[in-house]
Amino acid sequence: MASQPGAGVDGGDNFKPVVFFGAIAAIGVLIAFALLNASVAAERFGQIQLFATRNFGWLLVMVANILLGCCAIMAVTRLGRIRLGGRDAVPQYGLATWFAMLFSAGMGIGLLFYGVAEPVTHFSHPPATAFSNPDAVLPRGLAGNAQHAMGLTFLHWGLHAWGIYAVIGLGLGYVAYNRGRSLSIGAFLNVAFPRIPSLAVDLIDVLAITATVCGVAASLGFGASQITAGLALVAGIPANGAVEAIVIVVITGLATISVALGLDKGIRRLSEINMALAVALAVFVLVLGPTVFLLDAFVQNIGYYMQRFVYLSTWTASYTDTDWQSSWTMFYYAWWISWSPFVGIFIARISYGRTVREFVGGVLLVPSLFTFAWMTIFGDSALYIELFGNGGLSQAVDSSMSDALFAFLHHYPLTGPVSALAIVIVATFFVTSADSGALVTAMIASGGHSHAGFVHRVTWAVAMGALAGALLWAGGLGALQTAAIVTGLPFALVLLMIAWGLLKMLRADDQVAA
Repeated sequence: MASQPGAGVDGGDNFKPVVFFGAIAAIGVLIAFALLNASVAAERFGQIQLFATRNFGWLLVMVANILLGCCAIMAVTRLGRIRLGGRDAVPQYGLATWFAMLFSAGMGIGLLFYGVAEPVTHFSHPPATAFSNPDAVLPRGLAGNAQHAMGLTFLHWGLHAWGIYAVIGLGLGYVAYNRGRSLSIGAFLNVAFPRIPSLAVDLIDVLAITATVCGVAASLGFGASQITAGLALVAGIPANGAVEAIVIVVITGLATISVALGLDKGIRRLSEINMALAVALAVFVLVLGPTVFLLDAFVQNIGYYMQRFVYLSTWTASYTDTDWQSSWTMFYYAWWISWSPFVGIFIARISYGRTVREFVGGVLLVPSLFTFAWMTIFGDSALYIELFGNGGLSQAVDSSMSDALFAFLHHYPLTGPVSALAIVIVATFFVTSADSGALVTAMIASGGHSHAGFVHRVTWAVAMGALAGALLWAGGLGALQTAAIVTGLPFALVLLMIAWGLLKMLRADDQVAA
């Protein structure tokens, strides 16, 4: 049964108290754990993170690859012809607009936080792989490490992340538009697995909300840390926990006000302006930086990523005595998984009328290519300074990842105004992420109803800010990573269920059409 856009999405499902209060309880436990163990929180969170990644890191790598493989199957087989909404469905948005919206989905606080910090860290402290040399001191060895640093960055921000989002987004969209159900994980599970107990569905919804809140809270924590670092460098305001707390309270307050007033059009406009400012910042760095080097590097980086794709995708550091993966690849995969309900619902909402092949191709390629361009502009510009310029960024990143972007901008003209612009971009990303995250979590708690009540949306906005503040205060950036990993790991199993159920339903649909 085909459904018009919005028909399944706004299906009017009732408030689900088990899901709402269960998720609130789970998030409350996380906040209490952080606050009650503040004196030893960093150590405790570190132990939890190492236990999870050492024992289950293989699972995250396997799930990310399986989901990407499912995308390939759906794109290249007959299943790719199936259209969201049925054969006669017409896309809500033109191709250019749809690409622009997918492009915006690729933007976020993480790109600003890690755009400089990650490539420089991998360059100065390369992991022991077949393609890096941790002991390199000669130019040729350093160049190899720089190239491998960008390859690792592309791995973390590329096709695997968007393969995760594509599977859950396509599953939710298919059930909403082709089966006439609500745009929710619970609705998908009930359609794909009719015999699943209702309590199990509610528990999975609780897990989805908890994972989403932790994923968004991690981003908000990174953003608050970066804003605080920027204010210290630009305005001389001390960078400490108290200032971070004030930043979180103020910006979460702004997001809560926007949620309370229902400023959807205003938030949409703010998102568009913010995206334009971010692109302007990237163009500024591209034009005033080593432009030809960056254009060369973009082509070479993509080639390196493609050549090393299988090795990097399956690398688990099995033969090295190091915990490098726990802070990087495993964290990223878990972070993307925890974000997947949020991003999946967004891309499903805008993709009515697209074929499976169009959906998979657009979701995998458009955001990935934009992210590759962003990481090349900022990451390779920073590496250029380290290889051929005055250097010093490695030491700045080692001192504080939050300082990385602003230390980098000191190598460019108009440092003060451009750094202030970067702070504004991070702050507005903070507001839009909290607002959108509150809407998605409220939708999940109400069974996919997109017009969730005032109290629900405000509750989730406050919960995200409170969790970000508690984790950042108690355990710093490591606590934010741990929260994403601990909630992302179990939700990885849910994503495998979604992939299996989606393929099963698409095959049944294809057989009927044949």
